[in-house]
Amino acid sequence: MSNEDPPPPLSEQTRRPADTALLQQRVKAWYPILDPWWVIAGFAILGAIFVPVGYYISAESSNVFEVVRLYDAYDKPYQECAITTANANKTCNFSIKITEDLDPPILIHYEIENFHQNHRAYQQSRDDKQLYGSTKQDAITAKNCEPLNIIGGIRLNPCGFIANTFFNDVIQLENNDIDMIETGIAWQSDIDYVFNQPKGFLKEPCGTMTAEECGCDGDWSCDNNTSDNELYRYYYPDENTTQYLYETYPDIINPLEGVTNEHFIVWMRVAALPNFRKLYGWINQEIPEGTELQFKIVNNWEISSFKGRKSLVVSKANAFGGKNDYMGSYYFAVGWFCIAMALFFALKQSFRPRRIADPKYLRYKED
Repeated sequence: MSNEDPPPPLSEQTRRPADTALLQQRVKAWYPILDPWWVIAGFAILGAIFVPVGYYISAESSNVFEVVRLYDAYDKPYQECAITTANANKTCNFSIKITEDLDPPILIHYEIENFHQNHRAYQQSRDDKQLYGSTKQDAITAKNCEPLNIIGGIRLNPCGFIANTFFNDVIQLENNDIDMIETGIAWQSDIDYVFNQPKGFLKEPCGTMTAEECGCDGDWSCDNNTSDNELYRYYYPDENTTQYLYETYPDIINPLEGVTNEHFIVWMRVAALPNFRKLYGWINQEIPEGTELQFKIVNNWEISSFKGRKSLVVSKANAFGGKNDYMGSYYFAVGWFCIAMALFFALKQSFRPRRIADPKYLRYKED
């Protein structure tokens, strides 16, 4: 049909929208006119809300218990725990004194400074299908994992920068009457839907067999491991050509867990900022004031090469998360800014008002 042809009659227009207020754009609408007094009232209301909220958040944050103990830093190599090479396996001990009565849960974090997990190349260096059990790899994920994918003919499983820079310091609580729980620290959705042992992995309890009997039998691994005080044997596919996570980090990763280890799962959820904390464990019992928590650290994770720092943090949490002295300040800043703007515009409108739709402000095709 040419541009000169008349449109077909309505009866033949099959794609014409229905004659309703919504489809024909006849819905009633309200178009607010933001005159100065409405803007002034809006700023004043926002200020009246943000300032008290900022005060409340700051007060709540100041009541949160927190102790930060630095134990390794690039600029303090003389510290007892300091190391300059990876996997130094250096042991040190220190205590943290509790200055108030604490109710459970009490959180144990490790804190890292100046480590950029948010770098794009670092974030992409992983194979999510491999982490969920796939033993095959496509070209794109193989490229993302380079150069930590195949080394000397041995395939790394899991591959990539994130998995192979796993935080492998060992933190132990030495108090006999206090237990640090190291499960329940990862997101349940990650445990259920993101991480799984490789396809073909098998494990079974040894039952009444001895450790010698429960070993090299068929395809089973000659090494055996205990879980829940029971002896197990296990099988990983392609073990001769693959280096699995428990072989990369034997002091932390149990072969029966592999990538489902919760410390590893927590590490794999990368941080957004270069200074971050990750949950290592928690205490589910009351701790009275004056108690000294005795910690043993096996230091393996080297930080001097990127000028970093490591700390151990014992803290509580509230409805807004952990101790955060900045959030309340942000609310204060926004609230007082809104109040200042309300006062400014109120003074302006009081002494030099401007009438809405005043034609004297129109300028149309002036020479």
